Amino acid sequence: MKTKTFVITGATSGIGEALIKRLADENIVFAGYRSEKKAEKLKSISSNIYPFYVDYAKPETIKPAAEYIMSKCSKIDTLVNIAGCVVAGPVEKIEMGEIRRQFDVNVFGHLEFTKDLFELLGGGRIINVSSMASYGIFPFISPYCASKRALDMFFNSLLVENKKDIKVVSIRPGVIATPLWGKSVDENSKYLDNCSGYENEMRFLINNAKKNETKGLSVEKVVDVILKADKAKNPKLVYTVGKDAFAARVISKLPQGMVNRLIKFGLKCRVKE
Repeated sequence: MKTKTFVITGATSGIGEALIKRLADENIVFAGYRSEKKAEKLKSISSNIYPFYVDYAKPETIKPAAEYIMSKCSKIDTLVNIAGCVVAGPVEKIEMGEIRRQFDVNVFGHLEFTKDLFELLGGGRIINVSSMASYGIFPFISPYCASKRALDMFFNSLLVENKKDIKVVSIRPGVIATPLWGKSVDENSKYLDNCSGYENEMRFLINNAKKNETKGLSVEKVVDVILKADKAKNPKLVYTVGKDAFAARVISKLPQGMVNRLIKFGLKCRVKE
């Protein structure tokens, strides 16, 4: 089997951690981390793993990360963009700085990092772990939904425009059992706790997030699809993972007014007054 070179962001937990463990035995893997204490953990997994520091909330870290990778290899077979965060709360309550942070982490960071590595990606592929939120029908996480949709739109344009034969794939999972949910509750506590006028909705959002952290689809299911997309000679543009994601895809094709009514009705049924 040919040894390939992968670059993976968000590699220290959830989908990213599971993916590098599947790849590192037979491939070279550059694994992105945000916390310095995670670097040694990554190294301990395999000698084929090269950790690199990047934090999309700190744009000044992006170019040094790309320069480090370019100093170590001359060709990237697959770039897997996984790193992300969730900004949650009612639109009227969320500070603009937080919405900008959402786009810095979920969109602009991936875009800038990819552009910096572009010369090494010729003939390779980019796999973005997007979300069923890209279908845009989930209340109180609108920054997250909009960021995932923007990510998909930018990279689809890159697919159409590029002259380097780079294939681009969007993986759109439903609810996955990852630490992202717990982290999201902590990071958004300012908006989720004591949110005047939306107390019941925020309580529901918190409880749902805690449930999702353990009850969602296994990360291995998503890793299986990523590996399938990587091996396919002609991968699909979009891979939808999970029954809830398929449902979101179908519902998103309905007229927007009908979608809005369905969401409002469903929310009313699930949120206890």
